[in-house]
Amino acid sequence: MSPRKLLCQRGPVGYWISLHKEYLLRDLKTCLSGEHYAKHLDPTPLPCLVKGHTSLLMRHLHGVEMQLQEGKKLNLQIAAAKLNGIIIEPGQTFSFWGLVGHPTEKEGYTQGLVIAGSQMKAGIAGGLCQLANMVHWLVLNSPMTVTELHHHSDALFPDERRTVPFGTGTSVFYKNIDYQFKNTTDQPVQLLFWLSDTDLCGELRTTKPFPYRYRIVEEDNHYRKEADGWYRISKVYRRVIDRESGQEVAKELVLDNHSRVMYDPKLIPPEQIRQD
Repeated sequence: MSPRKLLCQRGPVGYWISLHKEYLLRDLKTCLSGEHYAKHLDPTPLPCLVKGHTSLLMRHLHGVEMQLQEGKKLNLQIAAAKLNGIIIEPGQTFSFWGLVGHPTEKEGYTQGLVIAGSQMKAGIAGGLCQLANMVHWLVLNSPMTVTELHHHSDALFPDERRTVPFGTGTSVFYKNIDYQFKNTTDQPVQLLFWLSDTDLCGELRTTKPFPYRYRIVEEDNHYRKEADGWYRISKVYRRVIDRESGQEVAKELVLDNHSRVMYDPKLIPPEQIRQD
């Protein structure tokens, strides 16, 4: 006897019903959470820069058509404008989808690269994970508290000009897989985003310097072959440094990576393979 199919597996109508049921559950959870969500946009920069970052818009990813990355640029431009200047007051919560909204063709989004599970394919509004990744990177370099995060579980591409530790990104999928953080400090913070010709650019700002600065580091990075395939293994830490003395006051484990390699293992750098 074959296993009973879930509602979402029973054709397009079943999938639609299942998806919108999850939307309603998410909305109910949001209403009952008691959280105060940030909504106010003001693109005038706050005076103190906490962290700035840029990430390449076009990367030569193994097995990915460049046309999908062209679509990603347009999608990022639309979504970045919806986040640019967001002010998160003390006690307020930032919600990625609460601000970006439903990314549809009607809103101007086009085909881009979408990651579903461990599969890569074309999809409307593909590429918005890059924006969510940047938000998370900026927040990691601050004393704010992440309240919802969904890690990418697999190593989908070889590294190419990586500027942040592996695994420090986040998955987002409207609207049930969100990224959220809470401003647990006593001062407002602001996120700014814009696109240059080559990069997605972002800044985290506030009204005065925080007492600590942060350094995110990846340690013991290596690859290992296991019974069911190759894995990328490392640990990511956040080092907390006192701004006045320059002394490290804490070292926090952010992520213990054990990610299955989904690309051709021949692309793994030989010097990073460990046999134990």
